[in-house]
Amino acid sequence: MDIDVFQMVVHAGPMVKLVLFLLLLFSVISWGIILFKAKTLRRALIEDQIFLELFWAGGSLGHIYKESRHLEKSPLAGLYRTGFTELSKVRKDQSRAPVSVEGAGDSPRNIDSVGIENTRRALYRAKLSQMTILTRSLSFLATTGNATPFIGLFGTVWGIMASFRSIGLRGSASLAVVAPGISEALVATAAGLAAAIPAVIFFNYFNSKVGLREAEMDNFTLDFLNILDREAARKSQEL
Repeated sequence: MDIDVFQMVVHAGPMVKLVLFLLLLFSVISWGIILFKAKTLRRALIEDQIFLELFWAGGSLGHIYKESRHLEKSPLAGLYRTGFTELSKVRKDQSRAPVSVEGAGDSPRNIDSVGIENTRRALYRAKLSQMTILTRSLSFLATTGNATPFIGLFGTVWGIMASFRSIGLRGSASLAVVAPGISEALVATAAGLAAAIPAVIFFNYFNSKVGLREAEMDNFTLDFLNILDREAARKSQEL
């Protein structure tokens, strides 16, 4: 069976054409987001792997910071740079802090603990920022998946109403008169589903990928803080 969709669209009423235009707009934007997100998440995964190899290679924190600056799409590298910057600020403030009798309780171990806590908060803020970047525009895919079938259905209902009105004016209800109008109206439903199905599939797919990146950030935060905590404990034992 040959279906000339183009002819159906051409012969559709103004309202159905408007609905089809809206659905086309939703579909084009959705596919743009899908392609952009696929590229962004793939780049994030690759750069995260490069960063983890760098992090566990055993270099100094400063060396890791310097080498990670070119990993702009890596959420883990972004997390690390934020944590390292906060840690550097704390250490800089500590080096300027005067030593007093009242401050005798602020042993190096305690001061490091304060720095670690500040770093923990900085890492948490950085994670929220990275999650905002990773989930950006995904809500549009969800909206497309939820709304476009109903927009298409509205176009179909409107088209069928127009067809029945035309039948009434002609005074004939034969299949030859009814079928073309209804088939043209059903194009809107098909277009709505065509826009919604890929949007829903990729929304779920990207959400699962973002969830994996989030778990990686949580694991890295714990590893980074554990390293700082062990370093603080080692310095405390040396004093």
